[in-house]
Amino acid sequence: MEIQNNILKHYLKNCYFINGTAYAGKSTMCRMLAERYGMVHCEENYNMDTILSVATQEEQPNINYFHTMKSWQEYVSRTPEEYERWFEGNQWEVAGFEVAELIRLSAHQKVIVDTNIPCPLLKEISDYHRVAILLSPQSLSVEHFFDRDDPEKQFLLEEIRKCPDPQKTLRNFQEGIARINSPAHYREFAESGFFTLVREDLETDTREEMLRTLARHFGLENTSGAR
Repeated sequence: MEIQNNILKHYLKNCYFINGTAYAGKSTMCRMLAERYGMVHCEENYNMDTILSVATQEEQPNINYFHTMKSWQEYVSRTPEEYERWFEGNQWEVAGFEVAELIRLSAHQKVIVDTNIPCPLLKEISDYHRVAILLSPQSLSVEHFFDRDDPEKQFLLEEIRKCPDPQKTLRNFQEGIARINSPAHYREFAESGFFTLVREDLETDTREEMLRTLARHFGLENTSGAR
């Protein structure tokens, strides 16, 4: 069965999406918007237990990699080219699960989503004022990828440290991160036609300013849950 995009757009009208490059503030902004405006917060990789229980090799080969990989050391040791191909394929496969879950979650409440749904698909199922793109220079996304308390990223860092040559594995993994945050992918986001904010200043705390800007873009200022 195929569901037309105008139907999906209608049932996703309470969903607000933030996408973009690593270390651009996506997770922080989603969390702050959820707290400030009483929204449900769907973090990156939410609902993953269900996704992994349903995914098959035939229908979702990239997601199914988590069932077939020998170890997490194998995961972090793939070539940058392999990692990029897997990451891009995974985005499209996860999108179907994400849309299905969001229709359920957002039936009677606003939801803010830290998403990897590709921009071409977001254009078909959402609107300009429901999507924001946050970007950071490639150097930030690579050099500071592990500079956070994010449990998933810290788990990967621990797995890298278990490898026979941790430094070599770290450099290899960072090359993969650089590929998925490459200038070409950056341009795809920047030229997507969606509202975009760029993070370049790490010294100044711009969280409140970004929050206000995103709230205006999403039309949340008069939301009853705002404090």
